[in-house]
Amino acid sequence: MSDAAQDNTPDNIVVPDLKLAKPKATADFATILGSIFAVGLIIAAIAMGESNANFFNVPALLIVIFGTMAATAISYTGGELARAGSVIKQTLVRKIYKPSKLATNLMDIAVVARKHGILAISKYDAELRKDPHLRRVLQLVIDGYNPDDIERMLHLELEALMERHKRSAGITRRASEVAPAMGLIGTLVGLVQMLADLENPETIGPAMAVALLTTFYGAILGTVIMAPLAVKLEKNSADEAMVRTLISTAAVSIARQENPRRLEMLLNAELPPLDQIDYFD
Repeated sequence: MSDAAQDNTPDNIVVPDLKLAKPKATADFATILGSIFAVGLIIAAIAMGESNANFFNVPALLIVIFGTMAATAISYTGGELARAGSVIKQTLVRKIYKPSKLATNLMDIAVVARKHGILAISKYDAELRKDPHLRRVLQLVIDGYNPDDIERMLHLELEALMERHKRSAGITRRASEVAPAMGLIGTLVGLVQMLADLENPETIGPAMAVALLTTFYGAILGTVIMAPLAVKLEKNSADEAMVRTLISTAAVSIARQENPRRLEMLLNAELPPLDQIDYFD
């Protein structure tokens, strides 16, 4: 909190303890295990086959993987691709809030602000440091910004955040569309090589391997990996939007010095049914 806000806080105010629910960086085992299981099923099907077919082909892999990367990169800028990389990493390890606990924390802060005044929130500065975004938003309230201005600023921030996440998910979804197409291109390359040298039986097998395996790799990359990642990115974005909406709703309500019972209804309107709180009862 700012020094000015802290200096103006009455020293005789005693506020109840607040145990802030700190978001924890947690591995997304659904994504990790799901990907492993899906790829494992394919490998198991190959291993249980009775033929001695070789499903590993370097030219086919190069065409699909690097071709997909190159074709996807053409559609976006370097900065967008770099930001997408950091967002995609969050599908494996990301900070997860418990919405009901966050809502309860926001209600605790709102009740203190209602009883002791908005400046009393600065007493929780040490605890609020666990969540930089929540601390920054509440600082706007403590500094006396107009509630309408706070609501407008946070709404614009949320829109910008959602747009960045939408582009990241779009890059992944674009890659899921390009990968099968690159597999088809590899198939055409293999067929041309095969038809160009039909007189030599030794070249038919390798050419057919490239032709079929590129389609195989493209289907796996697009359907099993990239498309599910795009869906997960969209879900994670929606979860973060809900968290930010809860914080924004609470901040505006506190700034307007509204009754906390009204805030409870507003928060429950944003929360899923299983996460709704019953604070005053």
